[in-house]
Amino acid sequence: MSRLHLHVERHTVERIGWLRAAVLGANDGIVSTGSLIVGIAASSAGKAEVLLAGIAALVAGAMSMAAGEYVSVSSQADSERANLAKESGELRDQPEFEREELAGIYVARGLTPELAGQVADQLMAKDALGAHARDELGISELSTARPLQAAFTSAATFSVGAAAPLLVVALASTALLIPLVTVTSLVCLAILGALGAKAGDAALLRSVVRVTFWGALAMALTAGIGKLVGTAV
Repeated sequence: MSRLHLHVERHTVERIGWLRAAVLGANDGIVSTGSLIVGIAASSAGKAEVLLAGIAALVAGAMSMAAGEYVSVSSQADSERANLAKESGELRDQPEFEREELAGIYVARGLTPELAGQVADQLMAKDALGAHARDELGISELSTARPLQAAFTSAATFSVGAAAPLLVVALASTALLIPLVTVTSLVCLAILGALGAKAGDAALLRSVVRVTFWGALAMALTAGIGKLVGTAV
């Protein structure tokens, strides 16, 4: 057996669609819910009120994430379909021009005009629309928009992220509510950053520092606002 057959590569780019939605959803769930809880608790609200606000934030946030992801990714999918339909018509009406256009792309990437023409001919003979979708439009199986997948992933991971600070509220005493929710949220953000970096083969420390910094800033700002509002009231 050749070395080529023994060498198996696994690239994480194929995970980019669901990974982006998952990290965004979980991060938003932890930061927004944890910050809301800390802000309301800082205003001297009772534990029951804080818990109710946190549950409302979880439900509303999960639905908002799902709707937002579905609408935005659906718009991307609509654009992809429109561009593919246009390209299909051009291939039908101007096949030679489209062949030259594809060959020109390969020349720009470093092939000789002769080889670029041969490659364009062979790829178009097999799947002309697929070749133009990948190399002219930048649309591939890995990047194709999947609205339902993005919506479900975002809503589910938001709920999981939001559940962590909510669980602390349910179990902690009122006096320890703010520090415990803050610490728990930051630890969860650090874990999320590490998992996201691991899944995407990215730098671990940079990812962890990035998510924890912005989470800490969000909670500090909402705590300050909650304290001011509570004092004024």
